[in-house]
Amino acid sequence: MNNKSLRLACGLAAVMIGLAWTSPTRLRADETEDGFVPMFNGQDLTGWEGLAGWWEVREGAIVAESTPEKPCQRSHYLYWTGGQPADFEMRCLYRIAGQANTGIQFRSKPRPNWDTWGYQADIDTAGAYTGCLYQHERGLVAERGQRVVIDQAGQKTITVFATSAELLKAVKVDDWNEYRILAKGRRLALWINGTLMCEVEDHEEKFALPQGLVALQMHQGPPMKVEFKKLRIRTF
Repeated sequence: MNNKSLRLACGLAAVMIGLAWTSPTRLRADETEDGFVPMFNGQDLTGWEGLAGWWEVREGAIVAESTPEKPCQRSHYLYWTGGQPADFEMRCLYRIAGQANTGIQFRSKPRPNWDTWGYQADIDTAGAYTGCLYQHERGLVAERGQRVVIDQAGQKTITVFATSAELLKAVKVDDWNEYRILAKGRRLALWINGTLMCEVEDHEEKFALPQGLVALQMHQGPPMKVEFKKLRIRTF
């Protein structure tokens, strides 16, 4: 192969890698709903299990709330009992109030006392973690605006595709937002209101669970309220 042909081949390979990376981000949250099945019936907690006395349904939404009279002293989760999906897309609406910190666990393992271990699509009222990918033990896997590749040794290669502050503008305050989670193989991506927040390719075997539990978080701390509705999922 001559130098010109070699350069052409390398260029094509780079293009193909780029396309492979960016193709999931071309799917938008307002595209087809084909293949989705409901995770929540909008009326009761059928299909969900969690700590008694904390989770309920109000006006078509799953709700957990802490107050000064009823503080949440230990974080816990509401488990979806409909399966442990591997490759999937999940969409839902969420709303938070107070000094809230919550999230959507996926590809996770259950732990005693309604705890979990795994990936989390993060949410908070302060705007520090919303749209970030979190994982127990590792902490923040990807911040808002980051495209992260993690090798088998746990080393990160980070590309910034947008500023955190700019992406946060897509998130509505004191209102409903749509979260979208896409997991395909080792690739994970999060969107809020149709805006890509972060993207990860994870090869660290200890943490890159291929499938697992989906759960909703009630976080310990100051008074807060979390609501989720229109939860749906499609598997690939």
